[in-house]
Parts: sequence; C-alpha cells; structure tokens
Amino acid sequence: MPHLTSTKTYSPSTAFRTGFGIPGYAHPLVAPTEWSELTRPGTPLHWVVLNVADGPGSRPDPHCLEAAGRLRNAGVRVLGHLDATFGARTFGEMISDAHRYIDWYRVDGFLLDRCPTERMSLPGIRRAVTTLRAVRDDAHIVLGHGTHPHPGYAETADQLVTFSGPWSDYRWSQVAEWTADYPPDRFCHFVHGVPGPHLDEALRIARWQGASTIYFTDRTDRGGRTDPWETMPGYWDEIVSRIGTGVSE
Repeated sequence: MPHLTSTKTYSPSTAFRTGFGIPGYAHPLVAPTEWSELTRPGTPLHWVVLNVADGPGSRPDPHCLEAAGRLRNAGVRVLGHLDATFGARTFGEMISDAHRYIDWYRVDGFLLDRCPTERMSLPGIRRAVTTLRAVRDDAHIVLGHGTHPHPGYAETADQLVTFSGPWSDYRWSQVAEWTADYPPDRFCHFVHGVPGPHLDEALRIARWQGASTIYFTDRTDRGGRTDPWETMPGYWDEIVSRIGTGVSE
C-alpha cells in the first residue's frame, strides 16, 4: 500500500494530548527502575504492555503480578502481550494466552504484536478481537502492525501501531492517506535510535502524522541483536517533561 502524506484539518498542537505507550520493558527483576518510574505521578501514560515470557508464561509470576498491580492501582492501563506472528499464530493459542493474562494479572486489554497487515488476514484478526472483547469487558485492543495495514483494520481495534522501527526510517516516513479519516488517538508510533537533539523533530513528525500514542528511545536494536524497548531511554526525564507539559513545537 502506498504511503502518502495526508492532508489533515485539525491543529496538531491542540487537537489531542500526546502520551506514552510502553511496548514492554524487561522483566521487573531485570529492569526495576523502569517499572518503578512508570508509577511516578504526572507521567503521561496511555498504557503499558506486560510481556512476561513472550506471552503470559506457564505460571503466574509474582514479580510481574506486583508490577502490574502497582500500575493498575495508579490508574494506568496494563495490556497483555499476544504474539500474532503475522497471522501464523492459531486463534486458540492467542485466546488461551489471553485467558492466562486475565486470570493471573487482571490486564485491561491486549497488544497483538506482529499483527498481519493484509486484507486477507483481516477476518481472522476481527474474530480474535471480538473474542478478546468477550472474555475481557471493555478490553483495550492495540494491533501492533508496525506499518500501515489495510484500512479495514482501523475499524477492528482501538488503536493501530502504524510505525515501529528506527529513527533513520522514521524521519523520512510518510503517513498513509486513509489515516486522515481517523483521530490521532487511533494511532501509535514506536521509534528507536532517536538521538536526544532530535526529540523535538520526532515529536513534530508524530503530531503531523496524527499519532497521539508514542514511545521514543535512544536505545537501538544493534542490527536486530537486542530489544531496544527493554530499557528506559537516557532522556526519559526530558521527554516526560516535554510530553507532560504539552510541548509540541
């Protein structure tokens, strides 16, 4: 699908509030500072993903239960991580994982990571989302495409991750034309390798492309060898301050 720059009619600085979607920090024992920082009052969080062991794991984890409980007590939405493996994961496997997340961690919804983007996969994802909403009332569903999918997905979930990747790609990215038909709170951007001096530029791109849920980090994937989302960016305090005060330009 071509990615074309859309023409939007709202003002990017006033039409919505930008906040963080946390893709999933490392286990609380490995990243205790990251998890504790998320409960700091005033941190502009839309949601936080809990990924215990590439899913909910085989048994309840007391450390993850404690971390998720602190967030939920602070009024932060916690999402369980479900790997859709680009449509290869079976319906039963995903729903089984979802039940464990609900039973063990009382999650508020789900991120379907590596979600397919093609029109032919849309019925399967719709079925999964419908079932997830049935097993968890008011479930917040985020589809983690990482790129612009077929526009039909926008009617299926609460939010779509339409960019996930490095700053070197993001700074030259364009937005699909059809996204102009939806408000910014429907879209999320995850960008790694963002240098501190380019934070303002990255925030402007997110606003002009119409994504109100973001996560920017200076961590990199080192050629695919590491997970850039597992640790907090070095400029966490700075970006929290910028987002929290509504700075847009």
